[in-house]
Amino acid sequence: MATSIKKIVAASLIGTTIEWYDFFLYGSAAALVFNKLFFPESDPLTGTLLAFLTYAVGFVARPLGGLVFGHFGDRIGRKTLLVVSLLTMGAATFLIGCLPTYETLGPSAALLLTALRLVQGFALGGEWGGAVLIVSEHGETDRRGFWASWPQAGAPGGNLLATGVLAALAAWQSDEAFLAWGWRVPFLLSGVLVLIGLWIRLTITESPVFQQAPPEKAPPIKGVWRYHRKDVLTAIGARLAENISFYLLTVFVITYAKSAKIENSTVLNAVLIASAIHFVTIPMWGALSDRIGRRPIYLAGAAGIGVWIFAFFPLVDTGNFLVITFAVTVGLLFHGMMYGPQAAFFSELFGTRMRYTGVSIGAQLSAIVAGALAPIIAVALLKSYSSSVPISAYLGVAAVLTLIAVYAARETQGRDLAERVHAK
Repeated sequence: MATSIKKIVAASLIGTTIEWYDFFLYGSAAALVFNKLFFPESDPLTGTLLAFLTYAVGFVARPLGGLVFGHFGDRIGRKTLLVVSLLTMGAATFLIGCLPTYETLGPSAALLLTALRLVQGFALGGEWGGAVLIVSEHGETDRRGFWASWPQAGAPGGNLLATGVLAALAAWQSDEAFLAWGWRVPFLLSGVLVLIGLWIRLTITESPVFQQAPPEKAPPIKGVWRYHRKDVLTAIGARLAENISFYLLTVFVITYAKSAKIENSTVLNAVLIASAIHFVTIPMWGALSDRIGRRPIYLAGAAGIGVWIFAFFPLVDTGNFLVITFAVTVGLLFHGMMYGPQAAFFSELFGTRMRYTGVSIGAQLSAIVAGALAPIIAVALLKSYSSSVPISAYLGVAAVLTLIAVYAARETQGRDLAERVHAK
């Protein structure tokens, strides 16, 4: 019996929210405490930089996860791989909460942290493609942008959950208690959340588009290389400004605020409010892309964030809670204009039996050069120049590259996902 689209969306949204919670929790912890717990012999900014390097390792593993999960997702189906990715991510995150620190284990603690971060990245590399595809392939063509944007809302949803838990602990605990044991609580909580997500995901049906598609003889990666090289490049380019901006606005901003002597709670609460608005507005942008196309919305978002980032850091410098909240919120609205239509846009670029592989490779290769390096490059620029202008210029250049990639792509709105005609 076919599962209703609303149940499919709910299962994907809850699952992606949990996986992104796990992934973003690490980034927030890297900015707040990992420099002290795992790299205590470094000065604060260098320790943060080292913590972000372990954070970046997760992105390096994402293309491998995308390739492995994509291959089997295109061979045996979307649902099974989504269950595996959720279990893998949850186990890694729970174990991070159990890790001994530098004080107990010395440098080996950082090595174990890095290994678990690799597992996190591997799992997330396979999660995103499967979650957006199972919704895209269940939903009707004329509302695909809207339905497929809901798993996208799992990113701010996960960030909202991770930031909320950390903000609550910061409010209820002293800095000493949080550093001693409080930071472990959000990671251990992941075990409970994964069980909830797993129960929901096991109740949905496989994608009907996938089930009806005749199998391909060649491996999916070969089909992507033969028919969809340009589409992979489009996805990589489209992700640059979107990925970099998100991590600057939600992860690096915590480090930037600390360097400006702004209270952790101020910026955490600002990100919390902005993420809530972001969560609500992403499906709005997806729905709008059903009316006027994927490319116009995406282009507007890339242009907007490329300009706004130059105002963003001066607004954060004010230290005023309302001003910082406004700065992050506007930035995430521009991000949502790219992220909302992205799921449908990327899904419509590829053929069914190579769609999981193509979407995952394009998205996750970009994550290495964008999301992985964004906090590291931003911290290095801040340390070298003691100014936000080079950081803004960095995102400005990425925005130009995204504008070029999306402008050069074909409009995909309305494409029949069951169609077997491959891109040329």
